[in-house]
Amino acid sequence: MIAAQQANTWLRRYRPVEQPRVRLVCFAHAGGGPSAFRTWPPALPSDVEVVAVRYPGRQDRVTEPSVDRMEPMVAAVTEALTPLLDRPLVLFGHSMGAWIAYEVAQRMPVRALIVSGQVPPSRRKSAHPGSARRGDRSGEFSDDMLIEEVKRLGGYDAQLFEDPELRDLVLPPIRADFTLVRTYRTGRPNLLDCPVHACYGEDDADTRAHDVDAWAEVSTGPFTAHRFPGGHFYLADHEPALLRELSSLPAVSCA
Repeated sequence: MIAAQQANTWLRRYRPVEQPRVRLVCFAHAGGGPSAFRTWPPALPSDVEVVAVRYPGRQDRVTEPSVDRMEPMVAAVTEALTPLLDRPLVLFGHSMGAWIAYEVAQRMPVRALIVSGQVPPSRRKSAHPGSARRGDRSGEFSDDMLIEEVKRLGGYDAQLFEDPELRDLVLPPIRADFTLVRTYRTGRPNLLDCPVHACYGEDDADTRAHDVDAWAEVSTGPFTAHRFPGGHFYLADHEPALLRELSSLPAVSCA
């Protein structure tokens, strides 16, 4: 009962599949939520169930406090996913979500890890979102600095920050996510044994090809990378192309 409640709190299925062949678990970017993946199911094989992670502090969990540290975030998501291990899991994470997905993959068996718009933790100097050098000496951002960095990355409606009420609503979870990234440390990670696939935008200044290719070092399994047109949020501008790529991956496809 408790496990079911945890899953319902942390996970959303936009198209439940009665007998899924595989579950694609999706982790959004900083400030994002499950709605980032609401349009994905129709473009994927019908027996692939899309499961979106619901971070607290935003969207339909807006009344809950945000989580600003990696360990409690990963622990909660791992617990929520455990009842779903009756089917193979493929993890997809974009930007901040790539690191959360990677940490979850350290703690439970997954068929594949797909990382997007992010470098591996070993290359964190060029990681999203914003590095500490863009804030003050402690790495903290003022509200104006935070908004400037969010606008630089793109993917948000700039008008949100012009309305004081909306600004006060969206800034706290974004700040918590930036803090989670800034304070994240990997320790001594274990090598994964699953395939790792990396996707990134060719115009994303913070995910250069040689850094993205370093994801090959996190697993003994095969590694592939795919470059798309666009910047950090290439996946919004080129969603059909990304979903065709994901559908063709051995871990996801019917072949």
